[in-house]
Amino acid sequence: MSKSGLYAIAAVAILTLLSLVYFAFTFEAPQGTTTVLIEPPATAIEPPESAEGPSQGQQSPTALPLIRIQPEADSPPIVAAVAEEVEIAPSPREVEVVAEESIVEDEPNVVQLPTLNNSDTFVFEGLRAMQNGTSVLRLLAQDQIVRKFVVLVENISRGEFPQTGLPYRALGEEMPVRNIDENFFVMEDSAHARFDEIVQTFVSLDTDAAITLYRTLSPLFQQAYAEIGFRNVSFDETLRLSINNIVRTTNMEGPYQLVKPSVMYLYADASIENLQEVHKQLLRIGPDNTIILKAKLREFASQL
Repeated sequence: MSKSGLYAIAAVAILTLLSLVYFAFTFEAPQGTTTVLIEPPATAIEPPESAEGPSQGQQSPTALPLIRIQPEADSPPIVAAVAEEVEIAPSPREVEVVAEESIVEDEPNVVQLPTLNNSDTFVFEGLRAMQNGTSVLRLLAQDQIVRKFVVLVENISRGEFPQTGLPYRALGEEMPVRNIDENFFVMEDSAHARFDEIVQTFVSLDTDAAITLYRTLSPLFQQAYAEIGFRNVSFDETLRLSINNIVRTTNMEGPYQLVKPSVMYLYADASIENLQEVHKQLLRIGPDNTIILKAKLREFASQL
């Protein structure tokens, strides 16, 4: 060190000593006694021993309490997962799924009906398949059988009986009568026999088979019924009403006296002549035929 540096240090030391002497002589103690409570220093937390700590007997260079800092916990050791053997499945293979064609079997009860204009052949084949159906065919009209049947049923439901357009063939026989005088006649008992074959053939039909055929043809009957103006009326109900009109008639015994003012015979008894046409038609077929006809119609109506 140079001499000038030494002189500067010595000068500073002398000035410092002189200042201390001055403060010592000029200091005045305060009046009274003042007690100052000094809190005891906090217990120092001894630092953990370290490998390179201070030697025994060496004091800490500072009076500040030591603060113990907890070391961060060591991170848990990472345990290496034991790799399990994983079976790697092969990639899915796209498979074309062929939809199975649904086979719709024809329902045995579903029948494809013809049009109303072309329905005669269908009706005749249905009748021919029935027991004694061939005998029925010989008595029926050969065309428009559905429409003619509907007209007949509609007339009977009102108590009427058509003279033309019937679904069965005309008898072709004159009603046998016995003359009493020029304008007065009596119906012969043999007149009823003309209807025996028709009635017997009708009642010989199997009722169950007849109902089945009627149900099959029901849409055609309803269509023909709509053609004559009954679009919102059930033909089934009209058929029931027709049957009821027949079975409710009163059986009457002959002989029946007739008059012939023109080409048609009329009943001489006004009470008979004023009966409904369907009732008078039953008188023509005779009491025996009427009884068995009514019994067959009741059987048919019970299953309708």
